[in-house]
Amino acid sequence: MALVEATLKSNLENLFNAMNENQLSEADYAAKLAKIINDHIRTAVVTVKAGIPVTTAGTAVKQEGSTSAPGTGSLS
Repeated sequence: MALVEATLKSNLENLFNAMNENQLSEADYAAKLAKIINDHIRTAVVTVKAGIPVTTAGTAVKQEGSTSAPGTGSLS
């Protein structure tokens, strides 16, 4: 799932309204803000560019391997 700015904005507005109405202590506000940000970031899709070096081992019909160098990616 991609990051949706409108969802983050809506969640933050709800939190700010609750804070302005004195429904939250500063500690509760901080905890809820951290959760909103954390939840939002976890919806991101990480796209990794093709071409990361890979090391393989096995036979012609069964290969196993892993990346052998860091890759570059982007969030969406």
